[in-house]
Amino acid sequence: MIHKRKLGEENRGIGMTSPGTRGRLVERLRAHGIRNDQVLKAIMQVPRHEFVDEALSSRAYEDTALPISRGQTISQPWVVAKMTEALLEGGAMQKVLEIGTGSGYQAAVLAHLVPQVFSVERIKELLRIARRRFHALGLHNVHVRHADGHLGWPSQAPFDGIIVTAAATGIPMDLLEQLREGGRLVLPLERDRQQRLLCLEKTAEGFEETDLGGVIFVPMLSGLE
Repeated sequence: MIHKRKLGEENRGIGMTSPGTRGRLVERLRAHGIRNDQVLKAIMQVPRHEFVDEALSSRAYEDTALPISRGQTISQPWVVAKMTEALLEGGAMQKVLEIGTGSGYQAAVLAHLVPQVFSVERIKELLRIARRRFHALGLHNVHVRHADGHLGWPSQAPFDGIIVTAAATGIPMDLLEQLREGGRLVLPLERDRQQRLLCLEKTAEGFEETDLGGVIFVPMLSGLE
């Protein structure tokens, strides 16, 4: 069961926790092509208003990306759902790696669907806030690390799936190596000045690529902050 956190004012989010508010978002996602009922159920369960700044909480259940601190964003719910759906189409997963914890919203959705979620974030301040949110919501199956996302989390490999929440300029081979055979890597990739959302399935010979359409993400950067 999800318990509402109390990190600020206790009245924050009143009117946003009702089934009707989240249900309308879920129906919009369904109307725009999201078909996986388990993914939609997870979107319904995660209190997105807890992952945005209080000044933007009234917009939390709009299907749009919103700014968070340090020049980052919380992804559009449709994009979160699409990436999660693409990942799970590879079959049941036990262990998933997320590159770019950000607000923690994507990891929280995954936590309702996968037994173990590992998440890497290069910006220490964002990681600290996200860790507090996971703890407050009882998401004890999310494990976080302050590290360069390009390097992944080698000590926990292999992973059944990897999601990257920032746009790479090339396919990150270190991450592909941390996938088990048959595992999936879902990421935005910049090509010809456009970002495309790709799903790469690892095979014995390399990987098979599926283009899921155009997206807009912040760039994937190296190093720690």
